[in-house]
Amino acid sequence: MARGRCRAPAASWPPPASADGRPAIAAHRPANAAIHFDREPYDAALPRPLGRHSAGEGFLRGFLKHADVEQFYFWNAYDQPVSEFEPLLDRLGPPARPVRWIAAADRAALAAPGAAHLPTPELQRQAWARRAAGGTSYSLTGVTHTIAEPYIMSEIAGLLIAPVESWDALICTSPAVQSAVQTQLEAVANHLDERFGITRLPAAQLVTIPLGVHTQDFAFDPEARQRWREALDVPEDAVAALYFGRFSIATKMNPAPMGLALQAAARRTGQPVYWILFGGGRTPEEDQAFREAAGAFCPDVRLRFVGEAAPDAHGPIWSAADLFISFSDNVQESFGLTAPEAMAAGLPCVVSDWDGYRSSVRHGEDGFLIRTTTPRPGLGTDLAYRYAHRLADYAAYFTAQAQFTAVDVEQAAEALAALISQPDLRARMSACAAARARQVFGWAAVIPQYQQLWAELARRRQAAEPQPPGSGGENPWALDPFRMFAAYPTQALAHTDTVQLTRALSPADLAGLLAAPSVRGEESRLPTLAQTQALIAALSHGRPAAVAPLLARFAPEQRPVLERGLVWLAKFGVLRISPPTSGE
Repeated sequence: MARGRCRAPAASWPPPASADGRPAIAAHRPANAAIHFDREPYDAALPRPLGRHSAGEGFLRGFLKHADVEQFYFWNAYDQPVSEFEPLLDRLGPPARPVRWIAAADRAALAAPGAAHLPTPELQRQAWARRAAGGTSYSLTGVTHTIAEPYIMSEIAGLLIAPVESWDALICTSPAVQSAVQTQLEAVANHLDERFGITRLPAAQLVTIPLGVHTQDFAFDPEARQRWREALDVPEDAVAALYFGRFSIATKMNPAPMGLALQAAARRTGQPVYWILFGGGRTPEEDQAFREAAGAFCPDVRLRFVGEAAPDAHGPIWSAADLFISFSDNVQESFGLTAPEAMAAGLPCVVSDWDGYRSSVRHGEDGFLIRTTTPRPGLGTDLAYRYAHRLADYAAYFTAQAQFTAVDVEQAAEALAALISQPDLRARMSACAAARARQVFGWAAVIPQYQQLWAELARRRQAAEPQPPGSGGENPWALDPFRMFAAYPTQALAHTDTVQLTRALSPADLAGLLAAPSVRGEESRLPTLAQTQALIAALSHGRPAAVAPLLARFAPEQRPVLERGLVWLAKFGVLRISPPTSGE
């Protein structure tokens, strides 16, 4: 089997970059999508937000501001009261165009926008569910964040066996994470071929669209610089490096290499160097371990810690710094949003040549990419085994993997020393970084890429062979219980069986019976009271009636529910079911 056959068709995406670094968008009409909506993925004001919350909030805010659409569609993921979402939308928007809310189960309504966009890579369940509305009724897109969690890796693997199509897409936030996803898909495809001889495995498109930044939020503020430098006791003429992020050795990065490089740069330049660390741990122990590791190797560097809960710090703290430093070293990271944020603030970046940092920062222009080295492929199977079989938990796995990511401290020290000692270099890189942030990572540049992707997927979908509602068979991961467990009962109701009322029931008696909580299950999708009364009326003559002619009295679309309803009424003694007598 040829490797790479699951790679996204090489037709249109991602679009080639133009001279200024911005993607060259194809000339398709911008398209719309229903945003799969719940508060949690889009609210960075929640207690202790993660990077995906900041990314989700940024996307939603950018979509509300920059999307070229006539109205917004929000797919109410859990049918929550819309009033619960309005404060969030008002804070981020508010929406300047009409809003249409789509109920969670109303998949047919998703055909109006033409696509449904999820804030996660969890496309496979939605692809199975789409069959009820028709496989070509709308497209599905999702976006990656951390992809090394077991359930996310399972979701990605499932793309090869779920009914995802070429008019669906998984959006990867960096070329590095797209390569990681592709590597996993190819490994799964090879397994399926070797074990089952499966060679035709259509999959969703894999495209790269970066996360965005609201660049105006990071504009340099001289008053904030003075205020924070005074508060942190950082002299105005001293060079300060900023680390901005979660304090976690396990799931963010080990700060020791940053400390080593800053220490070496301070000694080489003979200048006082300040290191501002903004953030916090999810536990006091995690926070303390990070702080101790940061200070362990840089005795001549002045450390200044700012807790993430500090009032009025998240935006203004960027202005207090002269450069940004971040040596990401573990695979839970996939994009690294703080690098484009630092660029938007006009800070030269000294970052590890790792994951999404590599495609954000241009080495020698916006800052410096510091070499990273890991063991060769094949030397981590023991780590993967322990993680897969729960012998090592999430934090332990990332800690172990990151222990074997070496950042070139010597190269980092050289880069830092150059920036510390050369104000002109800092100024030049600052201007380049700010311009790149606006041109490439500003949401005004990113949102059109989403819309052009949705337009391209619509073109593919409309050119495909129609897949009407209900076509394609059952979801084998969620079979009809009456088929999967058909061996459990004595029999299944047959159209040749007969049913007969066991007693006369007035409308009031029937309504009273059906009102009992034990009689009507909340999710049973039972016949309505009116339908049940019609069934009872059809049997009121007291004689047995065969199931088939009884159901034939009703409209075809009602018959499946009514057929189940006969068994339900028999359960509570209203009817008796009898097999056909011999000779019938």
